[in-house]
Formats: sequence, structure tokens, C-alpha cells
Amino acid sequence: MRFYTKQHPFYCGIDLHARTMYVCILSQGGEVVLHRNMKAGPDALLKALAPYRDQIVIAVECVFTWYWLADLCAREGIPFVLGHALSMKAIHGGKAKNDKIDAQKIAVLLRGGMLPQAYVYPAEMRATRDLLRRRMSLTRKRAELLAHIQNTNSQYNLPEVGKKLAYKANRTGVAERFPDPAVHKSMDVDLALIGSYEPLLRDVELTIVQAAKQHDAQTLYLLQTIPGIGKILSLVLLYEMHDIQRFPRVQDFVSYCRLVKCAKESAGKRYGFSGTKIGNAYLKWAFSEAAVLFLRENPPGQKYLTRLEKKHGQGKALTVLAQKLARAVYYMLTHEKAFDMQKFLQS
Repeated sequence: MRFYTKQHPFYCGIDLHARTMYVCILSQGGEVVLHRNMKAGPDALLKALAPYRDQIVIAVECVFTWYWLADLCAREGIPFVLGHALSMKAIHGGKAKNDKIDAQKIAVLLRGGMLPQAYVYPAEMRATRDLLRRRMSLTRKRAELLAHIQNTNSQYNLPEVGKKLAYKANRTGVAERFPDPAVHKSMDVDLALIGSYEPLLRDVELTIVQAAKQHDAQTLYLLQTIPGIGKILSLVLLYEMHDIQRFPRVQDFVSYCRLVKCAKESAGKRYGFSGTKIGNAYLKWAFSEAAVLFLRENPPGQKYLTRLEKKHGQGKALTVLAQKLARAVYYMLTHEKAFDMQKFLQS
């Protein structure tokens, strides 16, 4: 975990909400010079910061409302720190909790060099990343509808559909399999919703691909040289990593991808693992998917998995493969080289 340790004459902690924010400003000596609840907006904040404008740093917890504040600080040239919400909760827990206390604790952590930092994703790529996450949400909803059709078919013990319903041509006559009018109508609703999702998803994917080619076409190309990583997985990796240079070591990157377990020890005794929720859930999903797809029509990859199963066990082998793919991605992007299967299998 990285902490913000730079020194400033004044430190500002903000407990930010959608419509209001509590602002606390501390001097370098720890004196509270401002403690005020105000409307969330740039005008009110800049007015409150005016006496300390050139000597202050602002910190806020990583909640959904931080975008406008980060963009405002970037425009005005004010240092901005984004606090890691989960780690901050562990550090500044207390008996009482309210907006006033939270704002002061954020400022105190910032002043003491104990504010755990989250990554401030750049504004120029942030909207496309959010659109990609929205696309994943829509895809899951479409998958739920397909699963509902299959489950309903099993409920009534009807013969298997036999074909993948993900393809439009295979959905003809599916609703007619159910004689009950209510069930028939339910299937019609599912099929209609699936049909409406598909053109939306195609349009969203086209928009994201066009943006990705403008943002970082080279990285997108390098990621797709890995067997099993196609259009969608490469986009997820590109936008969730953003810049591989922000990870000083490969261990930092793999940890950020939630692909390692952190030991919990005290006095030489191990009490299990901790920190499993710290990191990027989307990268965890992407590399887990990539590990499975890496094996498709890839005999050398399948032999490599067999080696991993002998060494680590069948249950753990895929996790190890996902971790090794993450390490390969790190070194590929660091050295700007395409994936080398022979080198990967020798690792």
C-alpha cells in the first residue's frame, strides 16, 4: 500500500457526498483552521480554499462522487490525493462517526503521512473505462436471460434445446416449446430483451474499440498476441491497467490483479490470509477468463497446465496459470514485445 508522505503547509480532508461535503483544513502544526459543511460544488470549495490556495493538498475517499473534484484540482493546479476506501476504513475506525469527524480524520491521515492512496484514473480515458464496465453489466444481464430460458426448459423436463441460444438463429421456435400461455409469454419476454441487448452491445463495443485505438493501439495489439485474449479481454486489460509503468515491480501488478494471497502472521504463527478484496476485481476476472481460453486449441498450453497440475494440484493449477499470464503481460508491456509462447512455457 502506498501512502502520501509529501509535506505541505495546509492539509484539506473532505468527506464528500452527492449534494454536500464537509471540509476540514489543518495547518502543518495540526491546528484546525477551517471546519465547515457546504454544498458540493466547485464555487463553494474554491471560495473556502482561497486563503490557502497555493499551499494546500486535498484528499478525499474513493467513493463514486470523486470525479468532479479530481478534475477541478487538475484544472486549478491543486495537489489531489485519492484515499483507498477499504484501507482507510481499517485505519481510522473509531467509536463515533459522522461527516465532521470523517473529514478531520482524512486530514489527519494526510498530514501524518498515513493516507493510503488509490489510483487517480486520468480523465481522458475514464469515461471509456466506465462504458466498458457498463458493457460488462449489460452482458451479464443478457446471460441471465439466456440462463432463465434454459432453467425454465429444465423445470418442465422438456428435451434439451441442443443448440447455443447465444446465437440468434438458434432461438427460433424456443417459446413454442412451452404449451402453457403464461410460460410462453415469459419466454417471449426473455427473447425480446435478449434481442434488444444485442444491437446495443455491438454499438457499445464498436465505440470502445475506436476509442482504444486512439488511446493506446500498441498496447491493445500486444495484448491480443496472447492466445485466448481477444477483443473484449484485451480492452478490459487495457483500460483497467491504464499504464503498466505505474507498477514498480511485477509483484505489485500481480497483487493489484488479486492473483496472490497475503499471509496473515503474528509471532511466527500463520492465521490464514487477508486482503483478498484489495485490488482490481475486473483484472482478476479478465486473467481468470484468459487462463481458461488460453487452453483452447492450444496443445502446448494444455501440456503446460498438466505440468502445473502435477506440481500444484488440479484445483490450483488454473490460478497459477492466470498469475503467470499476468506476469507475462507485465513484462510484455514493460519491454514492448509480443507474447513469446516458447519463453512462457519455459518459465
